Amino acid sequence: MGVVFGGFVPHPPIIVPAVGKNNLAKAKNTVEGMRAWARECVAHKPDTIVIISPHGPVFQDAIMITAYRRISGSLSGFGAPDVRVDTENDLSLVQAIAEEARRRDISIGVLDQDLAKEFDIPLTLDHGSMVPLYFLSEAGFQGKVLPIAMGLLPRDQLYAFGMALREAMGKVEQAVALVASGDLSHRLSPDAPAGYNPLGREFDAAVEQAFARWDIDAMLNMDENLCETAGECGFRPLLMLAGAFDTSGVKSHVYSYEGPFGVGYMVASITGEGEKQPPSEDRLTKYRRQQQGHLQQVRQNESIYVRFARQTLEAYVREEELPPIPAELSASSPAGAFVSIKKKGQLRGCIGTIAPTQDNLGEEIRNNAISAGVNDPRFFPVEAEELDDLVYSVDVLSPEEPIDSLNALDPQRYGVIVRYQGRQGLLLPMLDGVDTVEEQVDIARQKAGIAEGAPMRLSRFEVIRHH
Repeated sequence: MGVVFGGFVPHPPIIVPAVGKNNLAKAKNTVEGMRAWARECVAHKPDTIVIISPHGPVFQDAIMITAYRRISGSLSGFGAPDVRVDTENDLSLVQAIAEEARRRDISIGVLDQDLAKEFDIPLTLDHGSMVPLYFLSEAGFQGKVLPIAMGLLPRDQLYAFGMALREAMGKVEQAVALVASGDLSHRLSPDAPAGYNPLGREFDAAVEQAFARWDIDAMLNMDENLCETAGECGFRPLLMLAGAFDTSGVKSHVYSYEGPFGVGYMVASITGEGEKQPPSEDRLTKYRRQQQGHLQQVRQNESIYVRFARQTLEAYVREEELPPIPAELSASSPAGAFVSIKKKGQLRGCIGTIAPTQDNLGEEIRNNAISAGVNDPRFFPVEAEELDDLVYSVDVLSPEEPIDSLNALDPQRYGVIVRYQGRQGLLLPMLDGVDTVEEQVDIARQKAGIAEGAPMRLSRFEVIRHH
Protein backbone atom coordinates (compact mmCIF):
# COMPACT_ATOMS: atom_id res chain seq x y z
CA MET A 1 0.00 0.00 0.00
CA GLY A 2 2.92 2.35 0.62
CA VAL A 3 3.72 5.38 2.73
CA VAL A 4 0.59 7.27 3.80
CA PHE A 5 2.00 9.86 6.17
CA GLY A 6 5.30 11.42 7.23
CA GLY A 7 6.45 13.49 10.14
CA PHE A 8 9.40 15.37 11.55
CA VAL A 9 9.17 15.58 15.33
CA PRO A 10 11.38 16.36 18.33
CA HIS A 11 12.21 13.91 21.08
CA PRO A 12 12.89 15.67 24.40
CA PRO A 13 11.63 13.35 27.16
CA ILE A 14 10.58 16.44 29.11
CA ILE A 15 7.51 16.84 26.85
CA VAL A 16 6.16 13.50 28.11
CA PRO A 17 3.96 14.35 31.13
CA ALA A 18 5.37 11.62 33.37
CA VAL A 19 8.86 13.06 32.80
CA GLY A 20 8.24 16.78 32.39
CA LYS A 21 5.68 17.22 35.18
CA ASN A 22 5.95 20.84 36.36
CA ASN A 23 8.19 21.79 33.43
CA LEU A 24 5.62 20.72 30.85
CA ALA A 25 4.23 24.24 30.52
CA LYS A 26 7.58 25.52 29.26
CA ALA A 27 7.11 23.43 26.11
CA LYS A 28 3.33 23.85 25.82
CA ASN A 29 3.37 24.56 22.08
CA THR A 30 5.43 21.47 21.39
CA VAL A 31 3.19 19.22 23.50
CA GLU A 32 0.08 20.52 21.74
CA GLY A 33 1.78 20.19 18.35
CA MET A 34 2.80 16.61 19.07
CA ARG A 35 -0.71 15.64 20.05
CA ALA A 36 -2.21 17.21 16.93
CA TRP A 37 0.46 15.57 14.77
CA ALA A 38 -0.11 12.16 16.37
CA ARG A 39 -3.87 12.40 15.84
CA GLU A 40 -3.37 13.21 12.17
CA CYS A 41 -0.94 10.33 11.77
CA VAL A 42 -3.34 7.83 13.37
CA ALA A 43 -6.19 9.17 11.20
CA HIS A 44 -4.26 7.90 8.15
CA LYS A 45 -4.55 4.38 9.65
CA PRO A 46 -0.94 3.18 9.34
CA ASP A 47 -0.29 -0.49 10.04
CA THR A 48 3.40 0.17 10.68
CA ILE A 49 5.42 3.11 11.97
CA VAL A 50 8.95 3.37 10.57
CA ILE A 51 10.89 5.69 12.85
CA ILE A 52 14.34 7.14 12.13
CA SER A 53 16.29 8.15 15.22
CA PRO A 54 19.64 9.92 15.64
CA HIS A 55 20.14 8.26 19.04
CA GLY A 56 20.03 4.62 18.09
CA PRO A 57 23.06 2.54 17.04
CA VAL A 58 24.57 5.19 14.76
CA PHE A 59 27.48 4.05 12.57
CA GLN A 60 29.88 6.18 10.56
CA ASP A 61 29.55 4.08 7.43
CA ALA A 62 26.08 2.50 7.48
CA ILE A 63 22.39 2.98 8.22
CA MET A 64 21.16 0.36 10.69
CA ILE A 65 17.76 -1.26 10.18
CA THR A 66 16.49 -3.03 13.30
CA ALA A 67 15.39 -6.61 12.72
CA TYR A 68 14.47 -7.76 16.25
CA ARG A 69 11.21 -9.69 16.20
CA ARG A 70 9.78 -7.63 19.07
CA ILE A 71 10.40 -3.94 19.70
CA SER A 72 10.39 -2.68 23.27
CA GLY A 73 11.60 0.18 25.41
CA SER A 74 10.72 2.60 28.17
CA LEU A 75 11.60 5.99 29.61
CA SER A 76 12.80 4.46 32.87
CA GLY A 77 16.13 6.22 32.39
CA PHE A 78 14.21 9.50 32.65
CA GLY A 79 12.24 8.53 35.74
CA ALA A 80 9.15 7.25 33.92
CA PRO A 81 9.30 3.42 33.85
CA ASP A 82 5.57 3.16 33.16
CA VAL A 83 5.99 4.86 29.77
CA ARG A 84 6.64 1.73 27.75
CA VAL A 85 6.44 0.30 24.24
CA ASP A 86 6.22 -3.42 23.50
CA THR A 87 5.10 -4.43 20.03
CA GLU A 88 6.00 -6.42 16.92
CA ASN A 89 8.49 -5.42 14.27
CA ASP A 90 7.49 -5.49 10.60
CA LEU A 91 10.00 -8.04 9.34
CA SER A 92 8.58 -8.20 5.82
CA LEU A 93 9.19 -4.48 5.49
CA VAL A 94 12.70 -4.88 6.95
CA GLN A 95 13.50 -7.29 4.14
CA ALA A 96 11.97 -5.04 1.46
CA ILE A 97 13.93 -1.99 2.67
CA ALA A 98 17.21 -3.91 2.88
CA GLU A 99 16.79 -5.27 -0.63
CA GLU A 100 15.95 -1.87 -2.11
CA ALA A 101 18.81 -0.12 -0.31
CA ARG A 102 21.33 -2.71 -1.48
CA ARG A 103 19.99 -2.45 -5.02
CA ARG A 104 20.84 1.26 -4.87
CA ASP A 105 24.29 0.50 -3.42
CA ILE A 106 23.52 2.24 -0.12
CA SER A 107 25.57 1.10 2.87
CA ILE A 108 23.20 -0.50 5.40
CA GLY A 109 23.29 -3.02 8.20
CA VAL A 110 20.47 -5.30 9.36
CA LEU A 111 20.60 -5.24 13.14
CA ASP A 112 19.64 -8.63 14.53
CA GLN A 113 20.36 -9.85 18.06
CA ASP A 114 23.67 -11.46 17.08
CA LEU A 115 24.98 -8.21 15.62
CA ALA A 116 23.70 -6.28 18.62
CA LYS A 117 25.64 -8.60 20.92
CA GLU A 118 28.79 -8.25 18.82
CA PHE A 119 28.73 -4.44 19.06
CA ASP A 120 27.24 -4.31 22.58
CA ILE A 121 24.12 -2.50 21.34
CA PRO A 122 21.09 -2.30 23.67
CA LEU A 123 18.05 -4.25 22.53
CA THR A 124 15.69 -1.48 23.66
CA LEU A 125 14.40 1.67 22.00
CA ASP A 126 16.24 4.95 22.57
CA HIS A 127 14.43 8.14 23.60
CA GLY A 128 14.55 9.41 20.00
CA SER A 129 12.00 6.70 19.23
CA MET A 130 10.25 6.44 22.58
CA VAL A 131 9.04 10.06 22.75
CA PRO A 132 7.24 10.11 19.37
CA LEU A 133 5.84 6.63 20.02
CA TYR A 134 4.42 7.79 23.35
CA PHE A 135 2.31 10.42 21.59
CA LEU A 136 1.29 8.02 18.83
CA SER A 137 0.20 5.45 21.42
CA GLU A 138 -1.72 8.15 23.29
CA ALA A 139 -3.53 8.92 20.02
CA GLY A 140 -4.49 5.27 19.59
CA PHE A 141 -1.77 3.68 17.45
CA GLN A 142 -1.44 -0.06 18.14
CA GLY A 143 0.46 -1.34 15.11
CA LYS A 144 3.97 -2.50 14.37
CA VAL A 145 7.15 -0.46 14.78
CA LEU A 146 10.32 -0.62 12.69
CA PRO A 147 13.22 1.45 14.10
CA ILE A 148 16.02 2.73 11.88
CA ALA A 149 19.17 4.47 13.12
CA MET A 150 20.47 7.24 10.90
CA GLY A 151 24.00 6.76 9.55
CA LEU A 152 26.73 9.39 9.29
CA LEU A 153 26.71 9.02 5.52
CA PRO A 154 26.99 11.79 2.92
CA ARG A 155 23.84 13.74 2.14
CA ASP A 156 23.23 12.08 -1.21
CA GLN A 157 23.35 8.62 0.41
CA LEU A 158 20.90 9.62 3.15
CA TYR A 159 18.57 11.11 0.57
CA ALA A 160 18.88 8.05 -1.66
CA PHE A 161 18.01 5.87 1.32
CA GLY A 162 14.80 7.86 1.72
CA MET A 163 14.00 7.09 -1.91
CA ALA A 164 14.70 3.42 -1.20
CA LEU A 165 12.29 3.57 1.75
CA ARG A 166 9.56 4.92 -0.50
CA GLU A 167 10.09 2.18 -3.10
CA ALA A 168 10.16 -0.56 -0.46
CA MET A 169 7.02 0.72 1.25
CA GLY A 170 5.25 0.69 -2.09
CA LYS A 171 5.95 -3.03 -2.46
CA VAL A 172 4.25 -4.16 0.76
CA GLU A 173 0.54 -4.53 1.46
CA GLN A 174 0.48 -2.57 4.70
CA ALA A 175 0.06 1.18 5.10
CA VAL A 176 3.19 2.82 6.54
CA ALA A 177 3.89 6.11 8.32
CA LEU A 178 7.47 7.39 8.22
CA VAL A 179 8.68 9.44 11.21
CA ALA A 180 11.96 11.36 11.30
CA SER A 181 12.86 12.08 14.91
CA GLY A 182 15.21 14.97 15.57
CA ASP A 183 15.76 18.16 17.49
CA LEU A 184 17.04 21.26 15.74
CA SER A 185 19.76 23.53 17.12
CA HIS A 186 21.08 22.84 20.62
CA ARG A 187 22.64 26.32 20.78
CA LEU A 188 19.76 28.77 21.02
CA SER A 189 20.62 30.36 24.38
CA PRO A 190 23.53 30.74 26.82
CA ASP A 191 22.17 27.90 28.96
CA ALA A 192 21.72 25.55 25.98
CA PRO A 193 23.27 22.06 26.17
CA ALA A 194 25.93 22.89 23.56
CA GLY A 195 26.44 26.55 24.48
CA TYR A 196 25.16 29.58 22.61
CA ASN A 197 25.73 30.44 18.97
CA PRO A 198 23.62 32.97 17.04
CA LEU A 199 23.71 30.72 13.98
CA GLY A 200 21.52 28.26 15.88
CA ARG A 201 18.40 30.33 15.30
CA GLU A 202 19.42 30.98 11.71
CA PHE A 203 19.63 27.23 11.11
CA ASP A 204 16.26 26.58 12.75
CA ALA A 205 14.58 29.32 10.72
CA ALA A 206 16.06 27.93 7.49
CA VAL A 207 14.81 24.41 8.27
CA GLU A 208 11.34 25.60 9.27
CA GLN A 209 10.98 27.70 6.12
CA ALA A 210 12.24 24.94 3.85
CA PHE A 211 9.87 22.41 5.42
CA ALA A 212 6.87 24.74 5.26
CA ARG A 213 7.48 25.26 1.52
CA TRP A 214 8.68 21.66 1.11
CA ASP A 215 11.74 23.10 -0.60
CA ILE A 216 13.86 19.97 -0.91
CA ASP A 217 16.60 21.76 -2.83
CA ALA A 218 17.05 24.16 0.09
CA MET A 219 17.38 21.19 2.45
CA LEU A 220 19.89 19.33 0.31
CA ASN A 221 22.04 22.40 -0.25
CA MET A 222 21.94 23.85 3.26
CA ASP A 223 25.31 25.29 4.23
CA GLU A 224 27.48 22.63 5.91
CA ASN A 225 29.03 25.11 8.33
CA LEU A 226 25.59 26.34 9.38
CA CYS A 227 24.46 22.77 10.14
CA GLU A 228 27.63 21.96 12.04
CA THR A 229 27.64 25.16 14.06
CA ALA A 230 23.97 24.77 15.00
CA GLY A 231 24.70 21.61 16.98
CA GLU A 232 21.62 19.81 15.66
CA CYS A 233 20.65 16.14 15.69
CA GLY A 234 17.76 16.19 13.22
CA PHE A 235 19.19 17.21 9.85
CA ARG A 236 20.14 13.73 8.67
CA PRO A 237 16.76 12.18 9.57
CA LEU A 238 15.15 15.12 7.76
CA LEU A 239 17.12 14.37 4.58
CA MET A 240 16.02 10.73 4.76
CA LEU A 241 12.40 11.86 5.13
CA ALA A 242 12.79 14.26 2.20
CA GLY A 243 14.03 11.47 -0.05
CA ALA A 244 10.93 9.44 0.73
CA PHE A 245 8.63 12.34 -0.17
CA ASP A 246 10.41 13.63 -3.27
CA THR A 247 7.29 13.02 -5.33
CA SER A 248 4.63 15.11 -6.95
CA GLY A 249 1.54 16.12 -5.06
CA VAL A 250 2.75 16.45 -1.47
CA LYS A 251 1.64 18.84 1.23
CA SER A 252 3.69 19.93 4.22
CA HIS A 253 2.49 21.47 7.45
CA VAL A 254 4.36 22.87 10.47
CA TYR A 255 2.31 22.48 13.65
CA SER A 256 4.68 24.28 16.00
CA TYR A 257 8.17 25.55 16.61
CA GLU A 258 9.72 26.82 19.81
CA GLY A 259 13.10 26.80 21.53
CA PRO A 260 12.69 26.20 25.26
CA PHE A 261 15.72 24.99 27.18
CA GLY A 262 17.97 26.33 24.40
CA VAL A 263 16.96 23.57 21.93
CA GLY A 264 14.79 23.96 18.83
CA TYR A 265 11.69 21.76 18.62
CA MET A 266 9.73 21.59 15.34
CA VAL A 267 6.63 19.44 14.88
CA ALA A 268 5.67 18.97 11.23
CA SER A 269 3.98 16.57 8.82
CA ILE A 270 4.13 15.69 5.15
CA THR A 271 1.37 13.94 3.20
CA GLY A 272 0.47 13.13 -0.40
CA GLU A 273 -2.49 15.47 -0.40
CA GLY A 274 -1.10 18.47 -2.28
CA GLU A 275 -1.64 19.48 -5.88
CA LYS A 276 0.04 17.38 -8.54
CA GLN A 277 3.25 18.90 -9.90
CA PRO A 278 4.75 18.39 -13.36
CA PRO A 279 7.73 16.02 -13.48
CA SER A 280 11.14 17.65 -13.06
CA GLU A 281 14.75 16.66 -13.53
CA ASP A 282 15.86 13.96 -11.13
CA ARG A 283 16.83 15.92 -8.03
CA LEU A 284 19.45 13.52 -6.77
CA THR A 285 21.24 13.39 -10.13
CA LYS A 286 21.26 17.19 -10.27
CA TYR A 287 22.60 17.47 -6.72
CA ARG A 288 25.39 15.01 -7.39
CA ARG A 289 26.35 16.82 -10.58
CA GLN A 290 26.48 20.13 -8.68
CA GLN A 291 28.69 18.56 -6.01
CA GLN A 292 31.01 17.19 -8.67
CA GLY A 293 31.25 20.63 -10.24
CA HIS A 294 32.11 22.13 -6.87
CA LEU A 295 34.80 19.50 -6.34
CA GLN A 296 36.33 20.32 -9.72
CA GLN A 297 36.52 23.99 -8.71
CA VAL A 298 38.22 23.01 -5.46
CA ARG A 299 40.80 20.96 -7.35
CA GLN A 300 41.51 23.83 -9.74
CA ASN A 301 42.26 26.16 -6.83
CA GLU A 302 44.35 23.82 -4.69
CA SER A 303 47.45 25.20 -3.03
CA ILE A 304 50.76 23.45 -3.65
CA TYR A 305 50.53 21.94 -0.13
CA VAL A 306 47.12 20.38 -0.75
CA ARG A 307 47.89 19.26 -4.29
CA PHE A 308 50.98 17.43 -3.09
CA ALA A 309 49.06 15.77 -0.22
CA ARG A 310 46.31 14.64 -2.59
CA GLN A 311 48.64 13.36 -5.30
CA THR A 312 50.69 11.50 -2.69
CA LEU A 313 47.71 9.62 -1.26
CA GLU A 314 46.28 8.90 -4.72
CA ALA A 315 49.59 7.38 -5.84
CA TYR A 316 49.93 5.37 -2.63
CA VAL A 317 46.42 3.92 -2.79
CA ARG A 318 46.82 3.09 -6.49
CA GLU A 319 50.21 1.50 -5.75
CA GLU A 320 51.99 3.92 -8.09
CA GLU A 321 55.28 5.74 -7.66
CA LEU A 322 54.96 8.60 -5.20
CA PRO A 323 55.27 12.10 -6.69
CA PRO A 324 58.48 14.03 -6.07
CA ILE A 325 58.40 16.66 -3.34
CA PRO A 326 57.95 20.13 -4.92
CA ALA A 327 61.05 22.30 -4.57
CA GLU A 328 59.11 24.89 -2.56
CA LEU A 329 58.22 22.28 0.07
CA SER A 330 61.57 20.51 0.16
CA ALA A 331 63.22 23.88 0.81
CA SER A 332 60.79 24.73 3.64
CA SER A 333 61.93 24.52 7.23
CA PRO A 334 60.77 21.47 9.19
CA ALA A 335 57.39 21.92 10.89
CA GLY A 336 54.55 19.91 12.34
CA ALA A 337 51.64 19.46 9.95
CA PHE A 338 48.15 17.95 9.89
CA VAL A 339 46.49 16.55 6.78
CA SER A 340 42.67 16.41 6.92
CA ILE A 341 40.50 14.56 4.40
CA LYS A 342 36.76 14.93 3.91
CA LYS A 343 34.36 12.98 1.73
CA LYS A 344 31.15 14.74 0.75
CA GLY A 345 31.36 16.99 3.79
CA GLN A 346 32.18 14.21 6.28
CA LEU A 347 35.57 13.69 7.89
CA ARG A 348 37.36 10.75 6.25
CA GLY A 349 40.71 10.95 8.00
CA CYS A 350 43.00 13.32 9.88
CA ILE A 351 46.55 12.63 11.03
CA GLY A 352 49.31 15.04 11.96
CA THR A 353 52.38 15.82 13.96
CA ILE A 354 52.68 18.50 16.65
CA ALA A 355 56.41 19.02 16.00
CA PRO A 356 58.49 18.14 12.93
CA THR A 357 59.60 14.52 12.55
CA GLN A 358 61.11 14.84 9.05
CA ASP A 359 63.90 16.85 7.45
CA ASN A 360 61.56 19.24 5.63
CA LEU A 361 57.90 20.20 5.38
CA GLY A 362 57.37 18.26 2.17
CA GLU A 363 58.36 14.97 3.79
CA GLU A 364 56.13 15.79 6.77
CA ILE A 365 53.13 16.34 4.50
CA ARG A 366 53.87 13.21 2.49
CA ASN A 367 54.00 10.96 5.57
CA ASN A 368 50.91 12.49 7.16
CA ALA A 369 48.88 12.41 3.93
CA ILE A 370 49.41 8.66 3.68
CA SER A 371 48.69 8.16 7.38
CA ALA A 372 45.49 10.25 7.21
CA GLY A 373 44.25 8.11 4.33
CA VAL A 374 45.11 4.63 5.57
CA ASN A 375 46.12 4.74 9.25
CA ASP A 376 43.46 6.83 11.00
CA PRO A 377 42.03 4.28 13.47
CA ARG A 378 38.56 5.84 13.26
CA PHE A 379 38.10 4.87 9.62
CA PHE A 380 38.72 2.07 7.17
CA PRO A 381 41.63 2.79 4.78
CA VAL A 382 40.73 4.92 1.77
CA GLU A 383 40.06 2.83 -1.33
CA ALA A 384 40.80 3.71 -4.95
CA GLU A 385 37.16 4.25 -5.91
CA GLU A 386 36.83 6.96 -3.24
CA LEU A 387 39.73 9.12 -4.38
CA ASP A 388 37.72 11.28 -6.79
CA ASP A 389 35.36 12.31 -3.95
CA LEU A 390 37.97 13.47 -1.43
CA VAL A 391 38.78 17.03 -0.39
CA TYR A 392 41.98 17.84 1.50
CA SER A 393 43.38 20.57 3.73
CA VAL A 394 46.85 20.96 5.22
CA ASP A 395 47.57 22.76 8.47
CA VAL A 396 51.17 23.82 9.11
CA LEU A 397 51.83 24.33 12.83
CA SER A 398 53.98 26.87 14.60
CA PRO A 399 56.07 25.68 17.58
CA GLU A 400 53.90 25.16 20.67
CA GLU A 401 53.92 27.70 23.49
CA PRO A 402 53.10 26.78 27.12
CA ILE A 403 50.31 28.88 28.68
CA ASP A 404 49.04 29.36 32.22
CA SER A 405 45.44 30.39 31.62
CA LEU A 406 42.46 29.77 29.34
CA ASN A 407 42.50 33.51 28.74
CA ALA A 408 45.52 32.96 26.48
CA LEU A 409 43.43 30.82 24.09
CA ASP A 410 41.19 31.70 21.16
CA PRO A 411 39.64 28.75 19.27
CA GLN A 412 39.65 30.75 16.03
CA ARG A 413 43.36 31.61 16.26
CA TYR A 414 45.08 29.01 18.43
CA GLY A 415 45.05 25.25 18.63
CA VAL A 416 45.42 23.68 22.06
CA ILE A 417 47.42 20.79 23.52
CA VAL A 418 46.47 19.33 26.90
CA ARG A 419 48.69 16.97 28.91
CA TYR A 420 48.31 15.03 32.14
CA GLN A 421 50.21 12.02 33.46
CA GLY A 422 51.56 10.94 30.09
CA ARG A 423 48.29 11.52 28.24
CA GLN A 424 48.09 14.14 25.51
CA GLY A 425 45.26 15.60 23.44
CA LEU A 426 45.31 18.15 20.64
CA LEU A 427 42.64 20.17 18.88
CA LEU A 428 43.22 22.36 15.87
CA PRO A 429 41.80 25.90 15.67
CA MET A 430 39.08 27.10 13.29
CA LEU A 431 36.95 23.96 13.62
CA ASP A 432 33.27 24.05 12.72
CA GLY A 433 31.11 23.93 15.83
CA VAL A 434 33.92 24.73 18.29
CA ASP A 435 33.26 28.29 19.33
CA THR A 436 34.46 28.66 22.90
CA VAL A 437 37.73 28.05 24.71
CA GLU A 438 35.93 25.77 27.16
CA GLU A 439 34.61 23.57 24.32
CA GLN A 440 38.02 23.42 22.69
CA VAL A 441 39.85 22.38 25.84
CA ASP A 442 37.15 19.88 26.85
CA ILE A 443 37.19 18.13 23.47
CA ALA A 444 41.00 17.89 23.59
CA ARG A 445 40.73 16.51 27.15
CA GLN A 446 38.23 13.85 26.09
CA LYS A 447 40.37 12.85 23.10
CA ALA A 448 43.26 12.27 25.49
CA GLY A 449 41.14 10.25 27.92
CA ILE A 450 41.91 12.68 30.73
CA ALA A 451 39.40 12.82 33.58
CA GLU A 452 37.34 15.97 34.02
CA GLY A 453 38.90 18.32 36.57
CA ALA A 454 42.42 16.93 36.22
CA PRO A 455 45.19 19.57 36.60
CA MET A 456 46.27 19.60 32.96
CA ARG A 457 49.19 21.45 31.45
CA LEU A 458 48.18 23.61 28.48
CA SER A 459 50.03 24.74 25.37
CA ARG A 460 48.86 26.68 22.36
CA PHE A 461 50.01 26.89 18.77
CA GLU A 462 49.04 28.73 15.59
CA VAL A 463 48.44 27.21 12.19
CA ILE A 464 48.45 28.29 8.58
CA ARG A 465 45.63 26.42 6.88
CA HIS A 466 46.04 25.57 3.23
CA HIS A 467 43.16 24.51 0.97
